[in-house]
Amino acid sequence: MTSLFSMASMTDVIFLLLIFFMVTSTFVFPTALEVNLPQSSEQTAIKPSTRVYVDKNETIYASFAEDKTEPQPMSIDQLISFVQVMRQRGNAEDFIAIYADEEVTYGTLVEILDIGARNGLKMVLATKPAPSSALPK
Repeated sequence: MTSLFSMASMTDVIFLLLIFFMVTSTFVFPTALEVNLPQSSEQTAIKPSTRVYVDKNETIYASFAEDKTEPQPMSIDQLISFVQVMRQRGNAEDFIAIYADEEVTYGTLVEILDIGARNGLKMVLATKPAPSSALPK
C-alpha cells in the first residue's frame, strides 16, 4: 500500500515563508546613516573591506565590512589610527569605500582620500546609479 500525501500544504508554507522574507528584507538597511550619494554612470562590483561614511554635517563614521556592528563616529585623528589598523590587517586587494553625502565639501573628501594615500591604501568614492535619462548620449 502506497501512501500519498498532498503537497498543497507544503507549497502554502513555502509561499508564506517567501512572502515573509520578501517583506522583512525591505526593512533591513545596510546602515542607519542618512547619506545622499552623488550620481554616477559607473558602478563597481567589488565589495569593500572597510567603509567610511561622511554625512552632510561632515561627521565621519567608519566600520570594517566583516564586522556586523554599526559604524562608529570618529574624528580625523581617530580615522588615521583606524586606517593604520586597516593597513596592518590588510590584503593587497583590499580597499576602502567612502560613502560621502553629496553636500560634503571637497576639502573634507580630499583630506580623507589623502589619509588613505599616505597609508598606501586604495580608496573609492561610492555613488548611486544615475537614471538612464540623465546620461549623455
